[in-house]
Amino acid sequence: MAKIYEATVTAPVNIAVIKYWGKRDSALILPTNSSLSVTLSQDHLSTRTTIRASPEFAADRLWLNGVEEDISASKRLTNCITTARKLRAALEEQTADAPPMSAWGLHVCSENNFPTAAGLASSASGYAALVSALGALFELPQSASELSRVARVGSGSACRSMFGGFVAWQAGISEDGCDSQAVQVADRQHWPELQALVLVVSDQKKAISSTAGMQTTVETSQLFAERVRTVVPQRMEAMQKAIAARDFAAFAEITMQDSNQFHAVCLDTYPPISYMNDTSRAIASLVHAFNTAVGRVAAAYTYDAGPNAVIYALKDDMRDIVELVTHCFPRPDTVPAEAFYADPFAVFGTADTVGNRIAKSEVAQLAHAVGKFPAGSVRRIIHTEVGDGPRVQPASQSLLNPAGMPKHARE
Repeated sequence: MAKIYEATVTAPVNIAVIKYWGKRDSALILPTNSSLSVTLSQDHLSTRTTIRASPEFAADRLWLNGVEEDISASKRLTNCITTARKLRAALEEQTADAPPMSAWGLHVCSENNFPTAAGLASSASGYAALVSALGALFELPQSASELSRVARVGSGSACRSMFGGFVAWQAGISEDGCDSQAVQVADRQHWPELQALVLVVSDQKKAISSTAGMQTTVETSQLFAERVRTVVPQRMEAMQKAIAARDFAAFAEITMQDSNQFHAVCLDTYPPISYMNDTSRAIASLVHAFNTAVGRVAAAYTYDAGPNAVIYALKDDMRDIVELVTHCFPRPDTVPAEAFYADPFAVFGTADTVGNRIAKSEVAQLAHAVGKFPAGSVRRIIHTEVGDGPRVQPASQSLLNPAGMPKHARE
């Protein structure tokens, strides 16, 4: 039986706390400013990608969530594959008996366990999984930072998903992008108490893509230049100090301020861009009210280019926050309790008790004052934590069958 050349990798979602928005070079995906993110656990949010190489494959083919896509339609995708093939070809030249995989066709199959293109960084985990799988398949010797430059060409924020923990994307100054790469600021064990809630307000594809939105911002926003010149460099330094010291209050305030400014810059774009909706803004107000009620900065919100909220908090405060959020944004009766909030850390006894009782009096008083929004305003709550970088999976986790076709194909 012929040997199968294949690799399966899972890669994580990352959520930026210092936002990337704007490019100085659109072809190479070189950012106007550095950014910093938290990698979330793959146990709850991840992309799984299998890539098989074979001389019998007549052409490269791609399946996303079971549906075949035209691989040639995405220049970014083909650029990633072409770059990885060049690295493999260089390796083959140095190794006499290396299989010539750089010249073989590829079958790529990728699946997300979360909504695609809905403000949850699906492109980041997707391209990080693609490049990591190519690296594993081709046995590339490049470091994670070096491979992050390949992932960057697919999706800028994907370079940050090449690491776990806390990750900085260094903007760099070189015209060819050789110094624009991701580096790990701290690993996941550095701050294990930090957790996150992802509040899915919408799982629909956003009307204005990040690519189109940021280009318009660069061209029209007067606030944008000041952000790039002075605000982001100062916040990058302050955020790295907050992470090093595990100073949650500082981390939280910088996170919220940067999220607010990012969306202010979007509104300063002409025509204006609005990614948040009424529910998004209500969640932000609720976080500020919660911090006031408990007398300290115990929670922080952030929003990427979409309406979904991410709330950061320390483990000991998460029960109060989940009780408050699920009271104010109840699940519809038609949605099963575990589908709405799965409670992966066993914060509550059973999922169906969530939202029925608020333990702390000050939080209960806040919940009563705020009241309840229409059921279903928040569609789903994902409770997660800081996670690791891409994981190479065993062959049993392959998304391809023995013939090299998707196991879960859909018409």
